[in-house]
Amino acid sequence: MENKDLELLHEIAEFESSHDMEKDFKIGWSWRHVRIWPATLNRLFKEGYLENVFRSNSYTGYRLSELGKAIVAGKFSQETPRCEGAVCLPDNLFEDIIGHDDVKELLRAVLLAEKPVHVLLAGPPALAKSLFLWEIERACGEKAVWLVGSATSKAGLWDMVADRQPEVLLIDELDKMNAADTAALLSMMEGGRLVRAKVGRELDLQYEIRVVAASNRLEVLSPELRSRFAVRRLSPYSREEYLTVVRGVLVRRENTSPEMADEIASKLDGKTQDVRDAIRVARLAPRLGVERAVKLLLG
Repeated sequence: MENKDLELLHEIAEFESSHDMEKDFKIGWSWRHVRIWPATLNRLFKEGYLENVFRSNSYTGYRLSELGKAIVAGKFSQETPRCEGAVCLPDNLFEDIIGHDDVKELLRAVLLAEKPVHVLLAGPPALAKSLFLWEIERACGEKAVWLVGSATSKAGLWDMVADRQPEVLLIDELDKMNAADTAALLSMMEGGRLVRAKVGRELDLQYEIRVVAASNRLEVLSPELRSRFAVRRLSPYSREEYLTVVRGVLVRRENTSPEMADEIASKLDGKTQDVRDAIRVARLAPRLGVERAVKLLLG
């Protein structure tokens, strides 16, 4: 990262710290507020230092991303993320995931490849699968769309992909996806094409996309769907590994103190294997306390 860009991030951080972002800039600040040209902000966004909170024809709202905040705080390398293929990847991608080095190498290669390769992470419910998807979503920003197979809408993949046209599609609980969305997924993965006839809207979209999915069960997936993925089986984390992962994520991503991170990991032990639960607790703990936040969120 150039010194000038680092200075801009510090200016943005100072602006955000001097305002109540949730009250004054709920949909993010614009270039007029920080007096930085839109083209510069767009470049910082593409490099992963900003995130889009809101976008319309007349307004684009930004905030510092976790990577941007970390660089301002001096906690991460200031090197520009590696940009090839579809996305830009920060050097610290997957650093909070213990083990699975072959999977990390594979996913980096998939995300940087010129042509799509699709990966399915399989295994019993565990932190590692969702954490891989979460890390990719964090790194790719608007270029990634996250779907949960058990909760896809009636509009399904067609409208989602057509409207946002992401580079990467992340699907959790692939084994629970409905038949209509599965058919759309097969079409996208095989030929990069979506065709749909609907009253008031016809769609014929030629579009290449990378799919990274997670599934608890492989046996329920059709042979046609499984054949489109490079399948990697993951083992669940042990108790000790889970505590280490949660502590690392909270300290490095959420700026939580090591003591509070240890307390949160301990309180969640046996209740969940989802790192997002730990993040939610960490964000509520300053107001509610760790024990109360865990009880309200997880019962």
